[in-house]
Amino acid sequence: MTATATSNAAGSAAWADTLLLSFGQAGYVRAEPAILQPAEPFLDLSGEDIRKSLYLTTDLSGDELCLRPDLTIPVARDYLSSGRAGQPAGFSYLGPVFRYRNGQSSEFLQAGIESFGRQDRAAADAEMLALALEATAAFGVRDVEIRTGDVALFNALLDALDLYPVWRRRLVKDFNRKISLEQDLERLAAATTATRSEYEGVLAALAGSDRKAALAFVTDLMSIAGTTNVGGRTTAEIADRFLEQSTLKGGALPREAIAVLKRFLSISGNPDDAVAELRALTNDAKLDLSAAIDQFESRVGFMAARGIDVKGTRFSTAFGRGLDYYTGFEFELHHRGNGAEPLVAGGRYDGLMTQLGSAEPIPAVGFSVWVDALTRIGRKVGA
Repeated sequence: MTATATSNAAGSAAWADTLLLSFGQAGYVRAEPAILQPAEPFLDLSGEDIRKSLYLTTDLSGDELCLRPDLTIPVARDYLSSGRAGQPAGFSYLGPVFRYRNGQSSEFLQAGIESFGRQDRAAADAEMLALALEATAAFGVRDVEIRTGDVALFNALLDALDLYPVWRRRLVKDFNRKISLEQDLERLAAATTATRSEYEGVLAALAGSDRKAALAFVTDLMSIAGTTNVGGRTTAEIADRFLEQSTLKGGALPREAIAVLKRFLSISGNPDDAVAELRALTNDAKLDLSAAIDQFESRVGFMAARGIDVKGTRFSTAFGRGLDYYTGFEFELHHRGNGAEPLVAGGRYDGLMTQLGSAEPIPAVGFSVWVDALTRIGRKVGA
């Protein structure tokens, strides 16, 4: 560890044992994954913010490695390689992670919990939020603002609208990267021009193709040309761009879909009110989002049963954490009045295990504790 990380670890000794003991009593055993990790999962599956902040290296065989930038993927990889893969299991952790942060130490402590294999998703989500609140309380920080979202609702809406896959991927990418969707929605709604492209034949050949077929087609073309990238773009990026252009040649995103998306993304407030607004929207637009809304409503019920102040919880359909692998519930805990920096953050990522090589889908949910931020605020509160 650096001197800074060592100092943080020493200063946190008073609460660390208590925090991990409470996690252990809740059934989450200590995990200690390797610091040096394969870079590929983080490059492929993490959000843009993490990808551009990695510390990368290469071993003698040419494999690309990185210092772990967080602990979710390393804990998940260890679970999948164990004899418990596929079975319900919970893990806690406390250790250093490494990520470039402008003006801050690039090595810092992270604590947290990961829960794998539980089928009672709504109850597990609520348990994560309750344990996250316990973690902030362990630092003496109790004036906490709860911010939540649910990317499963957004994905269900895109499915119900039956959009072209290229439009769907583009909107999901915007959502995950915390880009304002308003501007992109208007761009997709604009009428396409009659301007001819030098790739007109390629665009025509791709009309109606899915991503797999487009990728195979572009790969063949680039193989014939004897290249693997153009202008720094990979084959997959070029295929996605051609698919997008081909789709837009066929017409703009319907105004009706734009209106529904904008109304959906404007829903915010406490979760109970949001449920009512979501049901009104689906009724007016004649769309079936009942499964996703039912899951959301069930989670709210479990949150209330755990004593969480549901009315004081802030929910927004536009809330996202900027990580590509989240599939459902997402949340952040902030010290009230501190808008930008989360103290604890997490959510559900049911698709990650298959992306990491699992033959079967495995439900997963967890959270990370930003130890340095909590320690700093806890000291102020206790001063």
